[in-house]
Amino acid sequence: MNNTKSKKVQSPPRPTPAELAILRVLWVQQPATVREVHELLNPDGGNSYTTTLKMLQIMTDKGLVVRDTGQRAHIYRANCTQQNERRAFVTDLANRLFDGSATQLALQALGQSGRVDAEELEEIKKLIQRLEAD
Repeated sequence: MNNTKSKKVQSPPRPTPAELAILRVLWVQQPATVREVHELLNPDGGNSYTTTLKMLQIMTDKGLVVRDTGQRAHIYRANCTQQNERRAFVTDLANRLFDGSATQLALQALGQSGRVDAEELEEIKKLIQRLEAD
């Protein structure tokens, strides 16, 4: 009998909607201080600075961002790329709602939006041509 325990591979944490908003700021404006992130997220003075700070601390603990403490103001950077997060979200969505079918996901997205402009349609055609060539 095999008594070794199999290790479950931990997938990286998925960001919450609030964390995703912070990541969007960092993907465009990184590195950034808490103040910079806060001001970009709340141009109208919405949430408090301490809320943004707490979110960044939580995200650091989760591994979603990295913090440089070498300066007086801590500097934050996203620890994941926008492309990787998009891929993970789409894969999760396809698996959970479309039995893993990217085709069904794409058909649903295109059929529901009703707003595919000429440029987007051209990108879709090019993707189909690349897929057919492979």
